[in-house]
Amino acid sequence: MFTPSDLQQLAQRGISLSTAQAQMDAFRNGFPSLNIVAPASIKKGIIKPSRAEQERYINLWQEYLQQGHSVLKFVPASGAASRMFKDLFAYLEDGVQTPFITEFLTNKDKFAFGNELANLDGQEAVKHLLEDMHYGSLPKGLLLFHSYRDGARTPALEHLVEGALYAASNGVVKLHFTVSHDHLPIFRKHIADNLAKFEKKYKVHFEVSFSEQMPSTDTLAANPDGTPFRNEDGSLLFRPGGHGALIHNLNQQDADIVFIKNIDNVVPDKQKKDTIRYKQILAGVLVEEQERVFKALMSDTLTEEQKVALRRPIRVCGVVKNTGEPGGGPFLVQEQDGTISYQILESSQISDPSLMAQSTHFNPVDLVCALKDEKGQPYNLEDFVDPQTGFISHKSKSGKELLALELPGLWNGAMSRWNTIFVEVPISTFNPVKTVNDLLRKEHQ
Repeated sequence: MFTPSDLQQLAQRGISLSTAQAQMDAFRNGFPSLNIVAPASIKKGIIKPSRAEQERYINLWQEYLQQGHSVLKFVPASGAASRMFKDLFAYLEDGVQTPFITEFLTNKDKFAFGNELANLDGQEAVKHLLEDMHYGSLPKGLLLFHSYRDGARTPALEHLVEGALYAASNGVVKLHFTVSHDHLPIFRKHIADNLAKFEKKYKVHFEVSFSEQMPSTDTLAANPDGTPFRNEDGSLLFRPGGHGALIHNLNQQDADIVFIKNIDNVVPDKQKKDTIRYKQILAGVLVEEQERVFKALMSDTLTEEQKVALRRPIRVCGVVKNTGEPGGGPFLVQEQDGTISYQILESSQISDPSLMAQSTHFNPVDLVCALKDEKGQPYNLEDFVDPQTGFISHKSKSGKELLALELPGLWNGAMSRWNTIFVEVPISTFNPVKTVNDLLRKEHQ
């Protein structure tokens, strides 16, 4: 199946032959279906803390921060913003002014970048934004999202502020952004140019680090018949393995507790109250659970089998009431050994439409994770990935159909064997920006 030239390509990316063969097997055989018991709900797996419990969890988190633990905010930020501007690109191409374009042009002064478009209109304004300002090719994390008196902020800067407000341990705020190779220099410069301003404003010290998605996590593409897809020159085609590849980046971080949240789910300061409150609640739930687990592991009352079941990374996942948002959510899954686990599943993993219809909550990607055992030793997170939870999607290249392999998602199969707690959080904590006009919603103004 693989030629000597193929083997050389694989070696250059750090991909073993056995991994490549396993990927091709996945194209031919697919992935086993999950034994889904039911969607998680308030009565079945999802915690909804009372007001008194919320205050207790917040206090637990505040006490934890004062004990000098290492806390990190991990932000997947490698995505380009091009999908945000799909309608604007189409307008440049065909000149058709759809209702979406009318809304954009009518309200262009309300965007944080609106002053740059002040004397322009129609296609001229759109062309200036996408091409002259490079918004069509910049990463989403570096676009101006929100306006303030002292200057507009990007999502990257909003994450700095969030970190200062709920993740400052001994006056230090640690953030880690995963970025694409091409955008790494401008990301570094953007953060470096703004750190002093926010350190002074919030009286904290920021430690910001970056990583790129590793070439070894790229996956092969296949033809519809399951053979390797090849470029016109005969070389193998590799594609990014999806956000699940970031488990390798997360595994490199040295922190006791890690917050994970997508780059575009940020709001202006006047809207941050619920976000800050519920981040602390989720973290307090995690601290309490970790203390319970550590106490049990250090006692003599557990069997070795019970200890194995407890000695795993822990994650607390905020989940939001289902309001018709696309995507997956929290489910109860029966494992092969008969036990029930709590899993976040993507819609592509759920073959029964009725299960989706019964789902009461969805996944906003709002996680707080504990990455070390009772002895303070970090878990090897790759030991807890379920490799059988990837999925195959249909794509094309140069007009030719191909199959693409997505690795087990970061909060799906990559964390499948973690111990999981679901906590309901309000919809006000979920404000992603999928299209540029989402920035006109009141939550972003």
